[in-house]
This record gives sequence, structure tokens and C-alpha cells, in this order.
Amino acid sequence: MRGGELVGSEMAARMSAFSRETNRIVALLVARTGQVRWVVVGDHHRVYLPDIGRHRASAEHFRGIRLVRTHLAGKPIGSDDLTDLTKLRLDLVASIEVLPDGRPGRLAWAHLLPANPENRLHEVLEAGPDRWRELDFARFIADVEEEFQRKAERTRTTGQVPGMLVYVRAPGERGAPERIEEARELARTAGIELVEAIVQTRPALHPRFGVGPGKFEDTLQRALQLGVEFLVFGQDLTPRQLKSITDASDLKVIDRTQLILDIFAQHATTRAGKLQVELAQYRYMLPRMAEKGTALSRLTGGIGGRGPGETKFEVHRRRVRDRILHLERELAGVSNQRSLRRGRRQEHGVPVASIVGYTNAGKSTLLNTLTRSSVLSDNRLFSTLDPTSRRLRFPHQGEIILTDTVGFLRDLPVDLVNAFKATLEEMEDAHLLLHVVDVSKDDFPERIDAVERIL
Repeated sequence: MRGGELVGSEMAARMSAFSRETNRIVALLVARTGQVRWVVVGDHHRVYLPDIGRHRASAEHFRGIRLVRTHLAGKPIGSDDLTDLTKLRLDLVASIEVLPDGRPGRLAWAHLLPANPENRLHEVLEAGPDRWRELDFARFIADVEEEFQRKAERTRTTGQVPGMLVYVRAPGERGAPERIEEARELARTAGIELVEAIVQTRPALHPRFGVGPGKFEDTLQRALQLGVEFLVFGQDLTPRQLKSITDASDLKVIDRTQLILDIFAQHATTRAGKLQVELAQYRYMLPRMAEKGTALSRLTGGIGGRGPGETKFEVHRRRVRDRILHLERELAGVSNQRSLRRGRRQEHGVPVASIVGYTNAGKSTLLNTLTRSSVLSDNRLFSTLDPTSRRLRFPHQGEIILTDTVGFLRDLPVDLVNAFKATLEEMEDAHLLLHVVDVSKDDFPERIDAVERIL
């Protein structure tokens, strides 16, 4: 077929004649150049498409493939067609009516819509044989993509990678707005701008998609409209959930722990900090390595995602286990070194005060103010990962050592807490724990409780 036409007259005639003769639907998957990539024959009512591979999500482009098929009975564009249109990011889906004598009749086609006030996801158009042959497909799809890009750019304000938050709220849950806002802050710190939040109330996360299947479909369609690249889940996902979601979508998927790990990886500067982050990453990765999803791509660097067969996976898993043991030994050495330093401080009789608190509560700012230091202080979560100590001298009362520590977070995963054991040990021998609280936050009592539970 010529690249600029939706479907040529000769091709439409041949498809219709074949369908009437065999009483089966025939479908073509056609590239924008006009090249037919796949030919698929279904039954009388529907056609099952082959696996056409994954496609990187982006705001500007669809897959560059359109589905053209015949229909013998029922609605020209059905729910299966619209599902394929969305999930596969097709340019459009076209359906040729097959007349009783085998000639092509009317043509119906559906294409996705960008964000709009009516929240319509797609549009279905229909025309007779004389009209649809005049359609300039190349111009049509270029206009649709341009409108998608223009609408998507309107939703962005920071220039960061666009994402969508998915949050499951328990019935009667208190503090959900604060938790959603915290997820936004985590995403912002990791470099993701959340342009919209999808919230569903459920007693528990759905075992496959987190949210219910219907809500998940709506989420994918909305994500396509907004041109987002990430689905950011406000809770942790199981390996099975992670695989189900990445199998059903070309979007990158990241859960709460991954988000925190990504931030830690960005902010770790010392050898000890990098070792702790790497250990936490590998502990998170290990149970998920057998799942061939793309959700780990931001953290794993491809480990466990390449190579044929289960044997290759087992080799990678063994290497990861060995690496975890090595990191644990390295961190044990770090812990011993810090213990020796703390012992020397005790011998000199200098009191130690550790500044603790929720992440981004102002701990580093307080340290800088009291000691006239220039420790990194930023309005971001987890800007401090490694403990920093400074002397605070008083005119007549001597001096103390102030130690700034990593910030805490509610529902912090156990593996993360364990990985940062060497850092948290700095608090064990402190003479005073100075708990910094940002009382401007509506949920500051819950934040106090979260810190005290971790301590």
C-alpha cells in the first residue's frame, strides 16, 4: 500500500473477498510506509493479534503501526479493538464492512484522543467507500500526534520526566492526602514530575495490578493521553504485581521502595553510603530477578534481564547473593571503624548529640546554623545519607559534637533500615538525641511516631 493512504482500494477489495469466501476476519498490521508487517486471520467474530513487541512510551509518538481489518457482523469497532488501540499504542484501528457479495462497504476507524474536558479516550469515525478513499492518512496521524504533544506539554511545569501516581487508599484511611503528597515529593526528588494522581479505595492491593483491572485499564488510557513515561506506585509491589503490570504496559513502573532506592543512589557520596545503597538495591532486586520485567531497569543495569533459559538466571542470582555477602562484610568493617572512632570520642569525654528526625525536617539546616558549617542542606528528601559530625563550642561550658544523620520515613522497608545499620549505629552512643520536627506539616504527630518506632 502507499504510505499516505489508510487502505488502498485494491487491498480493501482483496481483504473483503477473502473474508466473505472464508467467513473469517482478516487483519493487517501496516507500517506508516505502507509495508504490511503482519497478516492475521481470525474467526467469524474476532481476530487475535500476535506479539508485536514492546514500544517505549513517549508523549510524541505512537507505535507507527495501524490495524486494518474486516468485519462480518456486529459493531464495526468493538471493545477488543479499542483495547488493542490503547495497549499497543496503535496509530488507529480501521474496520472494513464486508458486503454480502464480498465487496467492501463502509469504513469505520478509531483513534486515541489527547486530554480533553470531556475525558473522552478515543473517537470513532465512519465513512462510505467514496469518502474514506480520500483520507490523507499521513497528514491525519501527523495532526493527531502534534495535538498529543501540545496537550502533554501543557501538563508539565518542571521539565522533569513525566509520571503518574497510582495510590491505593484503604477504607477509612487517615492521612492519605499527606501520604500522596509525600509520594509526590519522593518522585520530585528522584527526578519525576507527577502530572496526575490516580487514587482507588480498596481493602488491599489487587494481587495483579495493585488497583482493580478496570481501574488499571483506565489508568493506562489516561497515561497515554498525558504522555507520561512512568507509573509510580505509592505502595510497594510484589514481584508478581511488578511483572503483571510491566507485561500489560510499555510504561516504566516504579514502586515506593524503588523510588527511595533511586534517591539514595543519587545522593550517596561516601564509600560507606554507596555500599549501603548497593546492598539495599541488591536485596530488593534478588526476589524480583526471575521476573523479566523492565521495571528494574533504573536500578539493575540489566542484571538478571539478559540471556536465555533458567540457567542464566540462576547464575545471575548466585552472583547477586555473593555480592550481598561481600557488601555485608564490607559494611561490617565500616561499622567497626566507626565504633573505634566513637570509642576515641568517649575517651576524650566530649559529649555527643545526634540530630534525628523525619526526612526534610531541617536537620542539616540546624547543624549548619549552630556550627556555622556548610553541610549540604536542600529542600529535598534524603539530601543527607551519610552522618556528618561538627564541633559546637560554648564560651564557658566547653564543647559538644553534633552529628547529622539520615532522615527517616514512615513505613520504611526493613531491608532499607538494615542496610543503613552502620549509619544508624552513630546514634547508639550519643548522649542526647535531638529530635527535629517540622510542625508546619499537618501530619507531624504521625511523623514523630514514625521516627520513634524506627529508633
